[in-house]
Amino acid sequence: MTEPPPEQSTRHALVVDLLFGFAVFAVVAIAVGADVSGRGNQPLGYGLAVVLGALMLVRRRRPLFVLAATCVLVVANYVIDLPTIGLAVPLAGALYSAAEAGHTRWAVGGATALLSLSTLIRLGEGQDPAYLLGYELASTVAIMGAAIALGDGTRQRREGARQRRRIAVLDAQAREAEAAERTARERTRIARDLHDAVGHHLSVVSLHSAVASEALEEGVEDPSVARAELDHVSRAAREGLRDLRATVRALRDPGGEVEPVAGLAHLEALASSVRDAGVRVEVSGSPGEGLPGLVDAVAYRVVQEALTNTLRHAGARHARVLMARDGDGLTVTITDDGGSGRTPVREGSGLTGMRERVRMAEGTLEVGPDPAGGFRVRARLPIGGGV
Repeated sequence: MTEPPPEQSTRHALVVDLLFGFAVFAVVAIAVGADVSGRGNQPLGYGLAVVLGALMLVRRRRPLFVLAATCVLVVANYVIDLPTIGLAVPLAGALYSAAEAGHTRWAVGGATALLSLSTLIRLGEGQDPAYLLGYELASTVAIMGAAIALGDGTRQRREGARQRRRIAVLDAQAREAEAAERTARERTRIARDLHDAVGHHLSVVSLHSAVASEALEEGVEDPSVARAELDHVSRAAREGLRDLRATVRALRDPGGEVEPVAGLAHLEALASSVRDAGVRVEVSGSPGEGLPGLVDAVAYRVVQEALTNTLRHAGARHARVLMARDGDGLTVTITDDGGSGRTPVREGSGLTGMRERVRMAEGTLEVGPDPAGGFRVRARLPIGGGV
């Protein structure tokens, strides 16, 4: 539901108020012209009709003022003995406007007070109580009550429409926020998957290409040294390209068939690629049987990222991977003998992705210097948390 422009709403309100004013003027003027009692000054009565109609032009901005002024003018009409204009009809517009603005109690109070005063005065003047109380009072109360009820009903409908518009706006904002959050999560997942797919292989390529370049620059007599390093580069590049294609395929078609996610069954191949880069890797312990798929994949990615960081930053010659499974979880610890001063001052996408994966498996991650020297990464993954 859309709200009309302010200019259109203002014009519409002005037209309605003009119609209200004309209706009040016309009804009172007709009553003045139809009065055959010969009471009072008819031109002054028409002037009163003009004033009562003009009050409707400010009924939205000053509804209580309009109600009070109308009551005073109606009372004055009888006090100064002007032509009879009735009670309910001149007040109907003011009562409607007050109730429409949310001042229903004031409208009811004003109508009750004026009706009581008018009835007492007319009874005191000797008018027929049976006619006054049995017929005219009932019709006057009905007209006043209808005006107040219509005004209050209009207010409730408008308030309901405003509430629905507010709810629609809040719903739209919530949908936009949810879409933005989904987009952010998807971007994070894509970044993590791409990093996992190519990060390790590019590190291996970088190390082996550096060794090959150094061998060629030094002019070694045996070209097989450089050739072996280039073979490692070629193999790592092919494996990285294969993993990248599999990741892109999975991202493009989440419901399609994709290659199995790497797990701890591939750990020996991972360790072998690191050994080929010049770091001695020792793997000990066992993850046990029946490891949940998520825990298996997360544990492998933790080891992969830790060994990749060992190649990139540590200057280490030896790394150790220890797996220990107890009744309710799997603990994976990766240590190296690199510089003990190496600390994760600024987390890159790899370490951030590692934390996100461990959190996704409802586990915990510790990264920092090893008390025995070197660097240590330890992940604790609950067996029951990843299925």
